[in-house]
Amino acid sequence: MEVSNMTTVTVFVLLGLSNNPQVQALLFVLFLVIYLLTLLGNLLMVLVISTDSHLHTPMYFFLGHLSFLDAFYSSIIVPKLLENLLSKGKTISFLECFTQISLVIFSGATEACLLSVMAYDRFQAVCHPLLYVVIINRRVCAGLVGASWAIGMGTGLINTFLLAQQHFCGPNVIHSFACELPPVLSLTCSDPCASIASILTTMSVLGLGTLVLLLGSYSCIIMTALRINSATGRSKIFSTCSSHFLVTIFYTSGVLRYMTPASGSALEQVLSVQYSVITPLLNPLIYSLKNQEVKVALRRMLARKSRLPL
Repeated sequence: MEVSNMTTVTVFVLLGLSNNPQVQALLFVLFLVIYLLTLLGNLLMVLVISTDSHLHTPMYFFLGHLSFLDAFYSSIIVPKLLENLLSKGKTISFLECFTQISLVIFSGATEACLLSVMAYDRFQAVCHPLLYVVIINRRVCAGLVGASWAIGMGTGLINTFLLAQQHFCGPNVIHSFACELPPVLSLTCSDPCASIASILTTMSVLGLGTLVLLLGSYSCIIMTALRINSATGRSKIFSTCSSHFLVTIFYTSGVLRYMTPASGSALEQVLSVQYSVITPLLNPLIYSLKNQEVKVALRRMLARKSRLPL
């Protein structure tokens, strides 16, 4: 049959995480709480970093962008997930689906770049402390962050453009709670080779590439820390960088999700929840809210607010 004679899909059906009404109600409450905490934690970090001059350093500059991105990233996925948990139709329009895919790829690629930038920042701070101020200056910080956002935007546009060339004639059931590229590609009626090649290249070059940079940076940091005679110095380095390194565990879930063919398995759902719902919640906790400098800055901000006249 010619593609021009095929019926064009206008909506997709998201199967979600469960068909049990009681489980859906429980999941709704759980994900609503997670989403509100995610917004609160990340936006609070953005506010504290932007208003406290003591945190106007490269590390917190990068953290501010990461927190803003995580709040945005979570808002791409969770509101639609919450809507579908309460509705019977669980549908998403063709345009909404493609927009969600584009924004998810954009956010994921940008976050991968930002995590690498943050690892590079810590590498320079620990391994080259005397040159740190010279190497990581304001212009370099702006350039690294700008490049991260630009790479993310370009990655999202390229992969979405190639996906838009595909024809969807049915079935229209997505075995996931969100529009993600792997399960959507499995529904195409045309040849998806270009899109598959694009996303595999993206994951190989950008995903695995940034992961190698992360692991390399923190390996150098660990070796440098072990050579320090001062136990206090080693403890400070490890306390700062161990939290940063922990996020690679969550980071790899996104790479695995997009590098393997979609099958609708429970493991895929777990990976999707981990990188799209859990990670944006944990990032402010891992990176910032347990940090003593942030705690002090938060207390200063609350003290200023309490002294404001009513």
